[in-house]
This record gives sequence, structure tokens and C-alpha cells, in this order.
Amino acid sequence: MRNKRLLSIIGLLLIGSLLLAACGGAAEPTAAPAPAEPAATEASAAAEPTATEAAMEEPTEEVMEEPTEEVMEEPTEEVAAEPEATLTAEEQAAQASAAAAEAVAAAEASGKTPIRWFVGLGTGTDPQQIEAQQAVVDAFNASQDEIALVLEVVPYDAGRDTLATQIASGAGPDIIGPVGWGGSNAFYGQWLDISQYIEESGFDTSVFDPALVDSYQTEEGQVGLPFAVFPSATYYIPEMFDEVGLEYPPQNYGDSYMLDGEEVDWNWDTFTEVAKRLTIDINGFNSTEDGFDPSQIVQVGYSPQWQTNPNYISAYVAGSVDIVDGEEKGSYSVNMPDSWMEAVNWAYDGMYGDQPWMATGPMSAAPEFGNGNLFNSGKAAMAVTPLWYTCCLGDLRDAGVEFQAGILPSNAEGVVHGRVDADTFRVWKGTKHPAEAFTVLSYLITD
Repeated sequence: MRNKRLLSIIGLLLIGSLLLAACGGAAEPTAAPAPAEPAATEASAAAEPTATEAAMEEPTEEVMEEPTEEVMEEPTEEVAAEPEATLTAEEQAAQASAAAAEAVAAAEASGKTPIRWFVGLGTGTDPQQIEAQQAVVDAFNASQDEIALVLEVVPYDAGRDTLATQIASGAGPDIIGPVGWGGSNAFYGQWLDISQYIEESGFDTSVFDPALVDSYQTEEGQVGLPFAVFPSATYYIPEMFDEVGLEYPPQNYGDSYMLDGEEVDWNWDTFTEVAKRLTIDINGFNSTEDGFDPSQIVQVGYSPQWQTNPNYISAYVAGSVDIVDGEEKGSYSVNMPDSWMEAVNWAYDGMYGDQPWMATGPMSAAPEFGNGNLFNSGKAAMAVTPLWYTCCLGDLRDAGVEFQAGILPSNAEGVVHGRVDADTFRVWKGTKHPAEAFTVLSYLITD
């Protein structure tokens, strides 16, 4: 399989970028060194006359200068610089679309087939990512002389509206991405079935896990192929485990966990007990000990890092289920299973129970707990989240704090559930050049 250049670039730059800018600080700033005392130089010392020398000097007659008339300058009026106008997301999107339209027209005039690549439904809109993506465009265009790939990047905040308007007017782009499940589902029914082009081009799908390929199979056909896939894991800080004498989370599925000298399954019950022992108050007590003060927590055992949606929590603990009954509009009703209700209660107990082990919303949003990026602040021993989260751990890295990733806990039956985030590229079903669009898609996900 050819080297996944774009996956490497976007994965490292990401995945935004996520979230890139919202990470809180964990390292303490070092004090600036005190300024050195200025040393007296020999020259300055020699320049000072001694008292004896001063007494022997002849007095000189002081000559009075004629006073000169001071000319007052007229005050000049300072002209304030005009502030630079900040374009709205919609205005930026309009500019990007206009530039792309010009590039498409130029490609057609040169006899090439233009393929427009739309970025704005997910990641890929940060300046560094745009630069990397343009480099991919340049490399593709230099590799052949039949297709002209045109990049169109619009701000994320205007991405959905811009794409919806383009599609409604019949002027949609050919390729859209990177885009995840949410962005793709927002335009359900607009994606091309690429099965024909996979077969005609001889594209080898065996390079992917079959389950990942099948995840893009819908009633409308094969609407995508795997690109950037992010399974979830248990992030943890080894130093915190060492401080309380606990084993690290297992690294391989099927491995057991050693707790109090006994081998146990690494399930959610074990995970919870470990998290309690890693939740520490200001006096050094963990949440299982007498004297623990839940109002003075300085470290939590677990952070569901950006996974606090009840649907996410329930899916991790109890697995995915269909929670909607009904076959047609107007007949739908919610049917949440008991396993999901138990998972929600489990999370509630973690925040508000007698032995808490998880930060509340206000706690995790506090500056000392990372302004929402709790694990990155160094105040959480474990976090469960998809692997794209590695992008957002700059403060831990800068503070010299080591982190690792272990396996997810299983349920009581030994089954592991979790979330897999995935970004890929889609072809708009209204494209005038489906074969060429698939050529570009295959290049993006394999080169």
C-alpha cells in the first residue's frame, strides 16, 4: 500500500487544530532571573574629581546666555489607523467559492477536467492544514495532465450552509472531506455509490479491514472508503498510578488486571475502583478513605474527555442500541434500554456519589482543571476518548508529563464497547465527472 501522505499530515496537524487551540496549561511558569546589579566602571570612577582637586581649581566667571524665544510647534492631529475589517465566515466562504470557480474555469479553458475539492464540513480548515492540503493538490496536479484538482476551503462555521446552497443550486463540489459521521449524515442521500468505480479501476479494498469498508455501505451503496480512523482508548498518566501503587491499565485485549494482589477482569467495575483510588483531595485522601473531602478535589481518577454526551457514555459502557421505536415520521418514540439508564446513573454517581471519581461539568471547565481539557491539565489520571485526542496534549508534553494509552474496559459479560471516529472523503452524486472524482478520492486515501 502506498504511503498515506495526507493521512500523516492531517493526522498530525489535526484532527481541530480540534480542537488545537483550546488546550489549557499544566506547567508552572518559571520565574524570570533577577537583573544583575550594574557594575561601576573604572572610567566612571576616574571621571569624578576628588575634593582636593575641586578646591584648587580657579573659579571661572559664569557667562549668562541671552534667553532665546522658544518657538512653539503647532500640534499635529493624529490620524487613527483604520481597523482592518474582519470578514464573517459567510464572507470568507463566498471568497473561497469565487476563487474556486475561477480556477475551475481556467482548468476547463486549458482542456483539463476540473475536480473541485470542498473542505469545511469537518477538520482541515486551519492555516497549517490548508497549506498541507494545497501541497497535496499541487502534487496530484503535477503527477498527471488530465485532471485539474481545485481546493476550496470554507470556514467550518459556514461549511454546512455553503454546501447546502451549492447542492441546491446544482453547483455542488465533486469531492467533500475530510468529513466525519455527523457531517456526512447531515447530507444523507447526497453521496455517490462508488462501487462501480472501485470495480472499474481495480481499486484494492483488501488493504482495509473489511469491517471498516462495510461501515460505509448504506442502502444507497458504497458511499465511502476508510481514511483516518480513530478508535478509542484509555489514556492514563503512569506517574499517578505509581504514586498510589496501582498497576497500569492493560495494553492488550484479553489481559487481566492485578488489583490488591488478585487478578481481575479489566471491566468497568475494576475501572471504577481504580478511578476512586486515583481521585485525591487537598489533604491527600482518596475517595474511598475516611476524611476525604469531595469539595476539595485536586485530582480526579477519570475524565470522559469530550465524551460526556449521555449517548456516548452509554455506548462505551453498554454498547450501541436502537433507542428509537417507530417506522415512519410521526410515529417515533424513545425506547432507552435499562443498560443505558444504568450507564447514565453510573456517570452521575461518579460525579455526585459518596465516593466521586469523575469531575463535574463546572469542575472540568475551571481554569485550574484545564478549561474543559481536563486530562491535558495533568489533573486526571485516566481519560477515555478516541485517539485523535493525542492532538490536544501539548501542555502535558511541554510539562514533561508522560502519558500512555491502554485498552478499554469491558462490560460484565467481557464484551468491549466503544466509539470509533472516522474521517473520509465523499463524492457528491451530482458530479459531472464521477470517474475522475473517484481517481482523486483514491489518490487522497492511498498516496
